[in-house]
Amino acid sequence: MAKMPEASADLIDHFPAFLARFPGKLELEGLSRQTKAFQRRRGVRSGTDLFRLALAWGSGGYSRQHVAAWAGERGIATLTQEALIQRLHGAGEFLEAVTGQLLARVGAAPAWHGRVLRIGDSTSLSKPASKGTDWRVHCVYDLGVGGFTPLEVTDKHGGEALDRGKPVAGEIRMADRGFANAQSWQRFLQARQQPEEQNDFIVRMRWNTIRLIDQAGELFDIIAWLKTRPCDSDTYEITASARSGKHQRPMQIRLIARRKPPEAIEATHKHLRQQASRKPTRIDPRSLIAAEYLVLATSLPAEDLPSGEVLAAYRLRWQIELAIKRLKSLMKVGEIRTRTEVGTRCWLHAKLIVALLCDHLSQDFLESFPSAAFRPRRSQFAVAGDRGRAARTHSRDRSRDHDHHARTA
Repeated sequence: MAKMPEASADLIDHFPAFLARFPGKLELEGLSRQTKAFQRRRGVRSGTDLFRLALAWGSGGYSRQHVAAWAGERGIATLTQEALIQRLHGAGEFLEAVTGQLLARVGAAPAWHGRVLRIGDSTSLSKPASKGTDWRVHCVYDLGVGGFTPLEVTDKHGGEALDRGKPVAGEIRMADRGFANAQSWQRFLQARQQPEEQNDFIVRMRWNTIRLIDQAGELFDIIAWLKTRPCDSDTYEITASARSGKHQRPMQIRLIARRKPPEAIEATHKHLRQQASRKPTRIDPRSLIAAEYLVLATSLPAEDLPSGEVLAAYRLRWQIELAIKRLKSLMKVGEIRTRTEVGTRCWLHAKLIVALLCDHLSQDFLESFPSAAFRPRRSQFAVAGDRGRAARTHSRDRSRDHDHHARTA
């Protein structure tokens, strides 16, 4: 357990400088009263002081007993441990609102063919002594900005869906196989603020989760199609329709398949056999065929973006894996110490607030390098518009910086 700093007349209070990192229009007092987290000055003098207590407990790594003692020594609040618990349990909605306002001020940066390129994913979290998933943090990562945009905390019943996080105009969202759900694809495409806005997706396919229809209106067998691919090429494409429900009109998509290298195929087959031996179950022969290919489904028109560019864009999906790894390894988001729902929501949002501010602070750190003078400024809270190739170059530079920090952290 970390040791709380002792009270001293010479101790410098850095909290005002920390608050200066927030957007100027963020009203902590107003949000605390609006969410009913702070209503009376009993033990805690203001919503800002309640916010400070929540961060000290959630992201500071201190126990509630230590936080209560430290707050009394510093004159921040006069609370018993039990009273602090009640205050923190009522602050979850307040911290969620602060997180939402931080994310709402993140702009959109076109980074690929004049389009906003974002990645969706989620990470599973477990309570103490739990062996399964108890909580999920759903994330959307903007490659042009180099940071999270929407973030959403749900319990274990909140499944992955492509439409988590409202899309912006011109957005292309990429996701892995867990997002292969035609209903969420349909909702994502329909979540347009204006009819002329264009949203598209690139999602990795599972061979058995989407009901596909060919151009003749018959069921499309993706395994039969993969089995008959010629060996003179490693990339194949076909147009089909995905049916999301009985009363929904099938949506046209492109299926792009790329044959994996022999060593990757062998590794995937070995993994499938190991999984089957643990359960134990028999391997479906169709799974072995599908394992030989990377199959993507996209709503992007072929005349605008050929299959090679779609595959190249999907390779950037690992950026969100690094970002989530930083949340878990540096911010310790996966080490939940609470046992109640209200306590966990407060604890998680306190962690996410500090993570967002650290990401904003890292912008200044990256700008201190000599090469920063030749890169456009990309702050999460003040994002410039489309810079074409310069935006893509910056995204690659940020990728290398983030990769380096992830390896050396």
